[in-house]
Amino acid sequence: MEQLLEAILASVDDDKAEEIVQIDLRGRSDVADYMVICSGRSSRQVASISEKLADRLKETFGIVAKMEGKETGDWVLIDASDVIVHVFRPEVREFYQLEKMWLPSGDALRGSVV
Repeated sequence: MEQLLEAILASVDDDKAEEIVQIDLRGRSDVADYMVICSGRSSRQVASISEKLADRLKETFGIVAKMEGKETGDWVLIDASDVIVHVFRPEVREFYQLEKMWLPSGDALRGSVV
């Protein structure tokens, strides 16, 4: 599971996603163990980050990720089983503010993955 999370973080970072946030959901949600939230600068980049991530998950882990929202490119939700990934355009991310809902004490890792 940690290997899956690391691969997801590396994938979105490689595709120049911005403001990558990792949220630990263990013990807080039955939906997934982790949530990753990031932004792309445009609808095209959001769709590209999402497509490449889905391709890498299938190739590396054999996971056929469920994806919602790729057609519009405003907010793409990728269900990678134990990790849920949200890729937003910045304006849409600001509007929904998922981090505020899931981060009461700021316990995520912010910024680019090294």
